[in-house]
Amino acid sequence: MSMRKQFVESVLRVLRTDDRVVLLLGDIGVFGFRDAFRDFPDRVYNIGILEQATVGVAAGLAKAGLIPIVHTIAPFLTERCLEQIKIDFGYQRLRGSFVTVGASYDYAQLGCTHHCPGDVQVLSSIPGMKIILPGCAAEFDQLFMQNYAAEGPTYYRLSDFGNSRAALMAVPSQPDVLKTGSLATVVAVGTTLDAVLEATEGLDVAVLYYNIVSPFDGEALRRHARSPNILLCEPYYRGGLTADIADAMWPQPVRLLSVGVPRRFLTNYGNIKEHDAANGLTAPAIRMELERLINA
Repeated sequence: MSMRKQFVESVLRVLRTDDRVVLLLGDIGVFGFRDAFRDFPDRVYNIGILEQATVGVAAGLAKAGLIPIVHTIAPFLTERCLEQIKIDFGYQRLRGSFVTVGASYDYAQLGCTHHCPGDVQVLSSIPGMKIILPGCAAEFDQLFMQNYAAEGPTYYRLSDFGNSRAALMAVPSQPDVLKTGSLATVVAVGTTLDAVLEATEGLDVAVLYYNIVSPFDGEALRRHARSPNILLCEPYYRGGLTADIADAMWPQPVRLLSVGVPRRFLTNYGNIKEHDAANGLTAPAIRMELERLINA
């Protein structure tokens, strides 16, 4: 099942079991939520292409004790609505879920207006913002069910292209330790995991998988990193977690190398695999960077 289909099923479940939940759509997912519109006409609304106003409406619902879920394409919710999320939710510490699709370039064929590799860094600037990057549908369901009613705002970054395995943790706030090793530690974030596991085959390295990047669990990294060599693999603008990793490892010095989307406008058209290849997010490219780090 795709993350988007799981999102629909998970939201339908909480609509049926928690009458505080209200779903606000930005003209995206309307057909997918057709059953929700039919069964909960007083708690499901398509506000339309009015994303900033939608966040304001969601804040009002949250102030009234309800639990809003806001959904649309990533750049239109995270970048266009940064001020509203920051002031209406972050500053007031209101509860709400912001669920997007399309980042970083799932909508590659639509060009740069629909790209959003900067969403994680943008929202990381908001104090108290929880940021979740599920790697597959099962992870989204687990993390959403445990966090949709949590205090403060939460961002869920969905992709149409998930990992082949699920990291379902007994304590979902902690990273999944998939490999141990002494030459380097690879921090794999969200949908990079499949490529990372392929890239690290046969190498004496540790692999830690994170699907929650804010707050960052630095204690787990300190506990499992047996080498100062750290390769960070992120599916958004590279370097988003560099400060968190440096802080987590202090006072031990680190040799940190980042793999991710380069900080430039991606003006070429193509599919997501072609963009991944151009941006160094394939298994062979990650393997090359890892070996460069180990052998430097």
